[in-house]
Amino acid sequence: MIIVDKALEKREKEKNPIKVGMVGAGFMGKGIALQIHAATKGMRLVAISNRDKEKAYKAYSKAGIKNVEEVDSVDKLDSAVRNNKSTVTDNPFLLCKSAEIDVIVEVTGAVKFSAEVVLEAIQNKKHVVLMNAELDGTVGPILKVYADKNDVIITNADGDQPGVIMNLYRFVKGIGVKPVLCGNIKGLHDPYRNPTTQEGFAKKWGQKPSMVTSFADGSKISFEQAIVANATNMKVGKRGMYGPTVPSGTPISEVIREYPEELLEIEQGVVDYVVGAVPGPGVFIIGTHDNPTQQHYLNLYKLGEGPYYCFHTPYHLCHFEVPNTIVRAALFDDATIAPNGGPSVEVITIAKKDLKAGEVIDGIGHYMTYGVCENAEVTDSENLLPLGVAEGCTLKKDIAKDQAITYDDVKVPEGRLIDQLRIEQKKYFS
Repeated sequence: MIIVDKALEKREKEKNPIKVGMVGAGFMGKGIALQIHAATKGMRLVAISNRDKEKAYKAYSKAGIKNVEEVDSVDKLDSAVRNNKSTVTDNPFLLCKSAEIDVIVEVTGAVKFSAEVVLEAIQNKKHVVLMNAELDGTVGPILKVYADKNDVIITNADGDQPGVIMNLYRFVKGIGVKPVLCGNIKGLHDPYRNPTTQEGFAKKWGQKPSMVTSFADGSKISFEQAIVANATNMKVGKRGMYGPTVPSGTPISEVIREYPEELLEIEQGVVDYVVGAVPGPGVFIIGTHDNPTQQHYLNLYKLGEGPYYCFHTPYHLCHFEVPNTIVRAALFDDATIAPNGGPSVEVITIAKKDLKAGEVIDGIGHYMTYGVCENAEVTDSENLLPLGVAEGCTLKKDIAKDQAITYDDVKVPEGRLIDQLRIEQKKYFS
């Protein structure tokens, strides 16, 4: 981003880098480590926490960072950083408490575990950058309340599609066009995919089968579009969104006609997606302008006769763009994308197959469930079970394939912070 690069150059010149701690050293974490060290002036990755410490060492090694020390206390971590060393630990709470760390990047994709880490970071007045739409889409609004009280930023990241959508949304609004649909471009959507069907693809790209499945079965895009809705106060037009499938290679500018006009006329706007359009995996916004003179100019500038216009970003570059979010949070108090009040859209739990009473629900992107978007007021009125809290719940009754699961259908484990935050979120925004 313009401005961000100059701010980083200044920090580099002053020998005062933004110091980053990262929780998670998987596929995306390795890319972030490399990007910070190899391509980002004025920023330094000083700590990685990972349950398997060897993966943290490998992330440093692949990034070309050699001066690494293992630590088991905050004092040792801080001392190592002051001595220009990077650190490894299996205890993420050390990063949260360190006086030498400015920003925590959470990149595990977990929900229950990450809720504990992120809340601890916020309460220790650390800015938090999430590459974790699942956590944000489950308890993001109440975590934002905590962040505001502690005068820090919590944000999802540039590079992930929600962040790219929000950047485009701000641009479109800034030129006087009213966004009416924030969209995501997918190449595949099959809610019945599972880690077995996705194993080959996952192995090819060095990712976890469950993570790949969460993209294929629609759970990930549901979380992504939910956090866009929560940042813009938009809604969904119906449960699960419309998600039209178009012939492969259809230009995104032609997708406007795939949505019913009444959807585009919803006052607060909607989030949705399309399967098969190009350029994928980019993002798009459908906007409208009612001024005839401006419509004339937009037509001249090749956006069509209106009244609806399609703006798009042809790519999202994931870890390449994460440093932009870190700088925006640390130096400009600017969240790339964060909730704007209470939940607008939730991700609810749907049975991927026939389920039996007594079964314990497995994780996101596994064999038993998938997630779809639903408006928050419907989720609340029907007591629907959010996908972000479903793992570990025990079914009280049989659930048919494609049926929505409610809180009444399950026994929720006791003592989980994620459930406490859900209760607090509902109370706070009621």
